[in-house]
Amino acid sequence: MKPTPTQTQGHAGRRLGLLLPVALLLQACASTAPPADPAGAAARAKVQMPAGWRVDAPAAESPLIDGGWWTAFQSPALERLITEAQGDSAELRIAYERIRQAEITLRQSGASRWPSVNASAGASRSRSSTAGVETTRESTNLGVSASYEVDLWGRVADSVRAGNASLRASQHDWQAARLSLLAGVAGQYFQWLGLSERVALAQANLARTERLLTIVESRLRNGVATPLEVSQQRSTLLSQRVSLLALQQQRSQSATALALLLGRQPIGFSPEAYLSASGDATAVASNDFAALRVPELAPGLPAALLTRRPDLAAAEAQLAAADANVDAARAALLPTASLSASSTMTSASLFSLADPTRGISLGLSLAQSLFDGGRQRAQVQLSESQRLVLIENYGQAVRTAVKEVGDALGQAGYSQQQEDLQRELVAQAQASLRLAELRYREGSGDLMSLLDAQRSLFSAQDNLSVQRLARLQAVLDLYKALGGDWAAPPKV
Repeated sequence: MKPTPTQTQGHAGRRLGLLLPVALLLQACASTAPPADPAGAAARAKVQMPAGWRVDAPAAESPLIDGGWWTAFQSPALERLITEAQGDSAELRIAYERIRQAEITLRQSGASRWPSVNASAGASRSRSSTAGVETTRESTNLGVSASYEVDLWGRVADSVRAGNASLRASQHDWQAARLSLLAGVAGQYFQWLGLSERVALAQANLARTERLLTIVESRLRNGVATPLEVSQQRSTLLSQRVSLLALQQQRSQSATALALLLGRQPIGFSPEAYLSASGDATAVASNDFAALRVPELAPGLPAALLTRRPDLAAAEAQLAAADANVDAARAALLPTASLSASSTMTSASLFSLADPTRGISLGLSLAQSLFDGGRQRAQVQLSESQRLVLIENYGQAVRTAVKEVGDALGQAGYSQQQEDLQRELVAQAQASLRLAELRYREGSGDLMSLLDAQRSLFSAQDNLSVQRLARLQAVLDLYKALGGDWAAPPKV
């Protein structure tokens, strides 16, 4: 007995139901995304790490920096600025959109792992005339079709693997952008505080010079000083006013740079007024350069450097994506296998499916490109070349990171010694100035000795502020070189 159309359709559906799971299983087993392998990437880039530095150190063995590294400076004002910067940063918004783009691209690549299903419907009416006899034909059809490319060689899986690696790279790029932003905010704030202290020192020195000018003019009237001494003191006063204006200009430029990082209008921006407007009394009270605490960093080598720095993690992820792209390009040279199935219903009535004729079709096809002008092989060569570039970029990035860490470690140590010596120099300059002032009032000292002592004290105090800023910046550079603290990017 011949099978009825309904029985035929049922058999075909069962065959299709068996074929699709098998195809999906083949696709799932094609390949999986490998874990991050910085040690392998470093070996491919032929990077020689310094003695004692390991590229595969677990996180527990690395000198990890606790979340919120900026709190180590014990400045509520800095913490307030950091919070504001993270909440309204164009750089972070741009990096976040790149994460979204990578996520969308990944979904596009992953869509090829599933069958595509299409539906169609149509109706037609035609009229013809033969030997004076008119004939009218009407038809209505409805169909459903499905097709699926079996990923025999892992091309689709490799594309998904590349998409996953690209997404991982974009997430690390967000972390790198965040680290750069927060370090920039801290650095600019430290610079503004340092310049504010230098301006205050210059103003105090200017007031001291004005008082001394009054004394010299009084001594001139009493016939003790000479007009030359008065002229020298006035020249010193004018020179200090010029220096004060230069420092005030630098402080203003530092404030506008900080405003840009905070996403604020730079013209007329004042960190002091900004903190006051926030209503945070603790932040306002801590807005003092001398109150900043310089963190004491624990000694040790950055063993897990390659797994801590977000820029290196992003470069490693880009290399993983390039590996997957090469595999996908090579798989594209091999034959493709596709499954297809369709079911149709056709009726001889217009806009009606009464008494329809049913049709079922199943298909399996193999396709192999015989000639494409070398396009696919050129794509393989292009992918391999791009991978070689990324290998070299990764090696250069690692070497740069090692240099930055080494420089930051050395600078952090030297800057502390320099600041300690500079403090001793300030103490000696203060003692010299007191002695010079006493001798000048008693008439046993000359004006030039007093002016030299005054200049020496101001120079020592100003250099102490510069050295303290350099020490803070060195610690900040070390935090940044070691990767800072990692925060998860926003959910897409």
